[in-house]
Amino acid sequence: MEKSGLHRFFRKLFDHGVEARGIERVPEEERDGTHTIGLLLLWWSVNSVVSTVPIGLLAQPFYGLSFKSAVACIVTFTAIGAACCGFIATLGPKTGLRTMVISRYSVGFVGATIFAIFNILTQLGFSCTAVILGGQTLTNVSNGKLPLEASIVLVGFTALILCFVGYNAVHYWERYAWIVLMVFYCCIWALAAKQGFDFTAQEALQPTGLAYAGGFLSFGGIVFSSSAGWAPICADFCCRLPHRISGVKVFFLTWFGLMVPLVFLETMSAALMTVPAYANAFGADGDVGAVLSQVFEPWGGGGKFILVILAFSIICNCTPNTYSAALSAQTLFPWFEKIPRALWCVVMFVIYTVAAVAGREHFSTLLSNFLSILGYWIAFFIVVVAEEHYIFRSWIIDEGYDLDVYDSITELPVGIAGIFACCCGAGLAAVSMAQVWYIGPLGKVFGEYGGDLGFEMSAAATAIVYPPLRYLEYRIFDR
Repeated sequence: MEKSGLHRFFRKLFDHGVEARGIERVPEEERDGTHTIGLLLLWWSVNSVVSTVPIGLLAQPFYGLSFKSAVACIVTFTAIGAACCGFIATLGPKTGLRTMVISRYSVGFVGATIFAIFNILTQLGFSCTAVILGGQTLTNVSNGKLPLEASIVLVGFTALILCFVGYNAVHYWERYAWIVLMVFYCCIWALAAKQGFDFTAQEALQPTGLAYAGGFLSFGGIVFSSSAGWAPICADFCCRLPHRISGVKVFFLTWFGLMVPLVFLETMSAALMTVPAYANAFGADGDVGAVLSQVFEPWGGGGKFILVILAFSIICNCTPNTYSAALSAQTLFPWFEKIPRALWCVVMFVIYTVAAVAGREHFSTLLSNFLSILGYWIAFFIVVVAEEHYIFRSWIIDEGYDLDVYDSITELPVGIAGIFACCCGAGLAAVSMAQVWYIGPLGKVFGEYGGDLGFEMSAAATAIVYPPLRYLEYRIFDR
């Protein structure tokens, strides 16, 4: 009776607009171009959020980079990461499948399950850092009267509503949300300019030689992750576009949608650190909310109102994270598909909210470590999917993608080659990483604080190992 009641409850929700579809393939006859331009605006809104601001703030105090070096790093590594996302996005219309399901054609059912676990952790990590920052901002606006724990829960719950409804609700919200946010960020530029930027002040403190290279690479890894971190979910939001749509169009809509807001906001936040008052507000604890409060302090009550809006801007970020984490949960085990995606969204909300409350006092350290490590698995994930697509599905495997077997363990690739190649990438990333808690042998080449080459070496190792092993696997198992 209880199960029947739950079934009737969700059926009623589905009848009233909550998305019922999970990870099953979207047939061509159910696709249209409704959200084609919305694809650009979705990524624009997703990254025009207050949780993007801290990335640029880390450049000088954490990695010793001057403003000019920070901007060069931001532009370079964002462009690379956004290109990775653009490629993954093109596979959505081509297959009608979600990203983690597409990866089954590279690493098999088991390998895709491992990727899904990584992706769930990734999206939960993004959501966790986002709600902490949103909570910090609300708490600062209230002058501490609203506890940080309550602020985090409030912001997170608001984000849950949209992703609970589903695909169309996410697209419609993200299509317009960026407009107001971009106006507020222009206000930040203006207020900071009035305080006075000093773009050359940090150059005297910038390290040289290997120490500089190490800081540049480590910060670059964070910037890469902030853009490429969306790759595991890119196809999720364009799988309903028609198969005939130009792949080049999808690529550049995604690339520009990521590139413009990320470079704009991260450059802005790096510039804020050239203003002494803002740098002091950031302090050793990395309180981003305090920086934003300091920026809008001259506007009094009006500034606090803007800060409240910015705090809730993380809805744009948490919504796709939670939505895709729920889809990834459905790919873990066949019987997980029977649990509605909407219910998985609630589960993900509970997990990242609890984690955010637990880690609320260590935001900057959490963000820095999370984004650095994130790039390692994203790199080998993108490489195996890209090599499978361009080498095997285009040249060697005659039928390309057999889209009827996306859920068949016995007909999908075995995945041994892909899993082993990714393990090689992870191994080389481990010896190349540079984190506060561990610096690998290759990372130590850059001096006391090291230089993080993790995602570059992860990609290189996987790219070399995967093709010959995948060819051997295909010849042996013929799938």
